[in-house]
Amino acid sequence: MSETVELVEVDPRFPVGKFQRPERVTAHDRMKAIAAIAAMPAMLSASVKGLDREQLDTPYREGGWTVRQLVHHVADSHMNAYVRFKLALAETTPTIKPYEEKDWAEFVDAKTLPVAVSLNLLDALHERWVVFLSELKQEDFARTFVHPEHGAQSVEWMLFLYAWHGRHHVAHVTELRKRKGW
Repeated sequence: MSETVELVEVDPRFPVGKFQRPERVTAHDRMKAIAAIAAMPAMLSASVKGLDREQLDTPYREGGWTVRQLVHHVADSHMNAYVRFKLALAETTPTIKPYEEKDWAEFVDAKTLPVAVSLNLLDALHERWVVFLSELKQEDFARTFVHPEHGAQSVEWMLFLYAWHGRHHVAHVTELRKRKGW
């Protein structure tokens, strides 16, 4: 008896699916999200390990950023996120400033620097970020900020968004490697 195996094609834009905030969150769920943020720099480093210049300058999908730009984007994004967390805890419902990530990915540093520069930055940034997040009290996760594009959001929403964001971009690289046989 033969079995039919159905292959499901992964959407190259959202290889781990689109972000969905959990409906009910426990302290354990928050700890898992913090652990995901802690693990992300090593996972991103592993995903690009051994790639040569040509591979790093390959878009992860048609019309997408190159792997190099993607690694530098994660550093840009997570630096902004770290500051946003601090603002949300230090101020009363601050309005945070968005940034044009597509434009940032076109700057010369994102297009030319070795990925090790941003990987090293992410190691240090995430070390600080995880210490900060690990000390937050339950009520701190309910603090809010205003994002001009997303409206009022909680620190908890942002925690789960960035736990997802890391997995999302690591999967861009790992899925590209699978498709290319790297």
